[in-house]
Amino acid sequence: MAKTFTQFVCAECGAVSPRWLGRCPSCGKFNTMAEETVKTEAAPKAVKTAQGGRAKPLSSVVFEKYSRISSGISEFDNVLGGGIVSGSLVLLGGDPGIGKSTLLTQIAAHISREHKVLYLSAEESCSQVKMRAERLGLESDSLFLLNETCIDGIESELDGVEYCVIDSIQAVYTDDLTSSAGSVGQVRECAAKLMRIAKSRNITFFIVGHVTKEGALAGPKVLEHIMDTVLYFEGEKQENFRILRAVKNRFGNVSEVGVFEMTDSGIRAVTDYSGVFLSESRGEEPGSCVTPAETGARCMNVEIQTLVAKSYGVPRRMPLGVDYNKLAMLIAVLEKRCGLNFSSSDVYVTAMGGMKLSEPSCDLAICAALASAYFSKPVDKFAAVFGEVGLTGEVRAVSYCEKRVAECVKMGFKKVLVPAKNMKSVAKYADKISIVPVLYVNTMIKALFKD
Repeated sequence: MAKTFTQFVCAECGAVSPRWLGRCPSCGKFNTMAEETVKTEAAPKAVKTAQGGRAKPLSSVVFEKYSRISSGISEFDNVLGGGIVSGSLVLLGGDPGIGKSTLLTQIAAHISREHKVLYLSAEESCSQVKMRAERLGLESDSLFLLNETCIDGIESELDGVEYCVIDSIQAVYTDDLTSSAGSVGQVRECAAKLMRIAKSRNITFFIVGHVTKEGALAGPKVLEHIMDTVLYFEGEKQENFRILRAVKNRFGNVSEVGVFEMTDSGIRAVTDYSGVFLSESRGEEPGSCVTPAETGARCMNVEIQTLVAKSYGVPRRMPLGVDYNKLAMLIAVLEKRCGLNFSSSDVYVTAMGGMKLSEPSCDLAICAALASAYFSKPVDKFAAVFGEVGLTGEVRAVSYCEKRVAECVKMGFKKVLVPAKNMKSVAKYADKISIVPVLYVNTMIKALFKD
């Protein structure tokens, strides 16, 4: 006999409580407990066995090679780790209007030239999807459109389908639950059903997910745990450039970043990053410095800009693309080890192009940009800086030093400041670019602002 009961589920972490709570006891968030009705049916008791078969030693496990296909967009393939893996679940999140549906429509149309693709649109009608495809100049007889919101009704439509787009996971529901579409229970159960279909029938799913006002994927974290790959599509709506970054990837590197440009004819990959992460006026005004940042298998030169202004109250530290605690630590190092006083100044730091610089190798470039703004002296536009900064003011060695210097040579830079402990690995580039070894932050300041 079926039983129905009510429970409260946290929209952030998925924790379950029998009664409403103002604060989730698991993640500590306020006002995240949502009510949902659960219907259960009694099932006969049976002896359970492992679905994957009996346990076997590691040495006898046969390595499975994953087949990949191209999406038609090189930057998207790079973020995925070399292409789309068959039978995987790819979750694409982003703000409304950022271009998620446009990107997946282009990919679906390209794949449908050789494979059968189903585009399930739960938020738009089929005519709206066709209108977008015509605007992008896309046509394909193997791309099938379906306007459906019940996830249980699409299984019969998946016969012969190899790739499927779900737009979006918050707009579909399952009849197994009585709660409305987009609730925590519906999102979690629909994602679990798609996972079972993908693994049992070897169908690749591209799932669109909305984000909250804090920038996180709407729904519990268990939604990300189910997925094989989780991608975030970011950028300002007023700008043409978009950044695609992976926060989870079971088949590739999570450090990869893809750059795209929104045009009238759709989204295209950007392979020349000099116009995205470097400004044309660098070297003319103080407060900017270029650093070669490592992003997975590639290296990009990113410009860091800073502004030091007089404070009329409590000094503010406003980083964008840089960790707040990292900025506070570097300011303390400059004050204690180099004698620069920021105690009465507001400090603003940003990474160009919407990049997020989290690796330690960007520390020295941030210090150089801060010192440039402090002394009101610009850094040479053909100079690049990288290195990790310790609390003693020492510049520590970083990884991929040779790769970073090679990128600076490729981009036409004439001078690069590197940690002194990395000099041996980059000595072969001495005839192509001026390499300045740096042991302490003071050394960097003298090398850039000795005049």
